[in-house]
Amino acid sequence: MTHPINLAIFGAGRWGVHLIRNFHQHPDCKIVAIADSNPERLQAVKERFQLPETIHFVTNETTVWNLPNLEAVVIATPAVTHFPLISAALKKGCHVFTEKPLTLSASESLQLCELAQQKHKQLFVDHTYLFHPAVEQGKTVIQSGKIGELRYGYATRTHLEPVRQDVDALWDLAIHDIGIFNTWLGEKPIKVKATGTVWLQPESKLSDLVIANLTYESGFEAFLHLCWLNPDKQRRLAVVGTQGTLIFDELQLDAPLSIQQGYFNRIDNSWKAAGLNREIIPVEPREPLAQVCNCFLDGIQNHQPSPISSGWVGAELVNILCALSESLKADGQPVLL
Repeated sequence: MTHPINLAIFGAGRWGVHLIRNFHQHPDCKIVAIADSNPERLQAVKERFQLPETIHFVTNETTVWNLPNLEAVVIATPAVTHFPLISAALKKGCHVFTEKPLTLSASESLQLCELAQQKHKQLFVDHTYLFHPAVEQGKTVIQSGKIGELRYGYATRTHLEPVRQDVDALWDLAIHDIGIFNTWLGEKPIKVKATGTVWLQPESKLSDLVIANLTYESGFEAFLHLCWLNPDKQRRLAVVGTQGTLIFDELQLDAPLSIQQGYFNRIDNSWKAAGLNREIIPVEPREPLAQVCNCFLDGIQNHQPSPISSGWVGAELVNILCALSESLKADGQPVLL
C-alpha cells in the first residue's frame, strides 16, 4: 500500500485513549475521525495528543460513515455496541479493529467473521495479552519441554475497580487468561464450568466474583479466579509441569516471566523435593499494544488475517465465554463445547 491507511476511531475512553496514541504515532495510518458521545472526552484527547484540526471530532457515528476514502475503523466502545458497529463498518467496505470481546454472542461473532470473509476485509480483535513478549516467550518455554509434562494451570485476576455495569467479572476479565492458556497449550477447552457471587449489583445479577474451570482435550485443567471487589490486585497465571512451574506475573515489571523449578525424588516410601530453583526468563521490552496495532495494519497491507488475533480467534473465545455463562447460570453445571 503506497499511502497511509485512513481510519476512524470509535471511543475515546479508558482504552480508546491508548489506541488513539498508538495509531496517531504510526506512520502507516492516518486518523481521519474520532467519534465519542462525550464531547469533553473528544476535547481532552485532542489537547492531550495535539491532534490536527483535519481530524473530524464527532459525537454522531453517522458522520463517520459519510466520510470519503475511509478504509478502516477502530472500535473501543462497550461490548454491547460491537455487533451493530462492526456490521456497519464491514458493509461500508472497511477493515475492522475491535476491542475484546468480539461480541457478547457466539452466533453474532460467527456472523461477523463470515461477513468479513465475504467482503474480503480484515476483522481483528484486540487480544493485547497474546502480543505480550512474556506470553510469546512463555509459549516457547512450554514447547521446549523445559517444565516437563504439563499437569494443570491456574490464574488470578483481581482488583478493586473498575466495576463494569454492562458485563460481569467473567466477561470483563476471563478472556485474557483463557486466550493465554489456549495459546500456550495449543488447544481449546472441551468442557467448562463456573460459579459466581453477586454483591454490588443484585438487580442486574452481574457476578463480582467468578471461579471458573476449563478442561482441555489433553486432560489439562485450568482454574480461574476473577474478581473486581478485591484490593489485592493480581495479574498472575501459571502452568505446572513435572519439572517446574512457568509463571507469568504481569505486576512483576522487572521479571514478569519465570520458572519455579522443582520436582520429586522417590526415596523408600516417601517423596523428597529436589532441584528447587527460580529461573527468570528474559523478556524483550516491547509495548504489547504497539505490536497489536502493527499486526492489524500489516494484515490490511498483506491481505492476511492474523493467526494470533483474527475474528475467528475472537469468536472461539466468545464461544467459550458463552459456555461459561451458561454454567454460571446453572450454578456450576458442566457445559460441553
